[in-house]
Amino acid sequence: MAKVLVPLAEGFEELEAITIIDLLRRAGFEVITAGLDDQPVRASRQSLLIPDTSIDKVLDEQFDLIFLPGGLPGADNLRDNEQVQQLIKKQHNQNKNIAAICAAPKALVAAGILDGKTITCYPGALDQTVCNNFQISDKALEIDGHITTSRGPGTAMDLALSLIEQLGNKQLRDTVSAQMQSSNKAEY
Repeated sequence: MAKVLVPLAEGFEELEAITIIDLLRRAGFEVITAGLDDQPVRASRQSLLIPDTSIDKVLDEQFDLIFLPGGLPGADNLRDNEQVQQLIKKQHNQNKNIAAICAAPKALVAAGILDGKTITCYPGALDQTVCNNFQISDKALEIDGHITTSRGPGTAMDLALSLIEQLGNKQLRDTVSAQMQSSNKAEY
């Protein structure tokens, strides 16, 4: 089964992180949450999560997907963390899956991996002046090669189901969707 890393930075968006973590685990994937240090992480709505590990302990591991939750200042904290940036670049250089939601594409911009790509993000999360080498769409979900982006908390379920299909297959997506009583009819 697929192995997924979810870095959790102070100020992450709970709904985005927990939805992805939960659904990917329901799909049978190994999901590892990693804080930027070895402390519990306070989310944007003040929920406190205890990550499985810290980012420095997973730097040498291989992942099938790195998922970056948004939220503020969480997305800024991911963008500004050297170890997260190192992992994003390594994942990109190996042509392995990367996903970011809401404001988290800021971290992808900082990593310099979006040349020629089309992404989506929370409206206004990215300054248009940094977007001269990639396109921003207003779709709920964008898949461009090995990079998947989504708009915000309201799109987290659809993003999770898409990631399940990308890492597994449509049958696994449909199974998890049926268990969640999801409509599974989102169109993009």
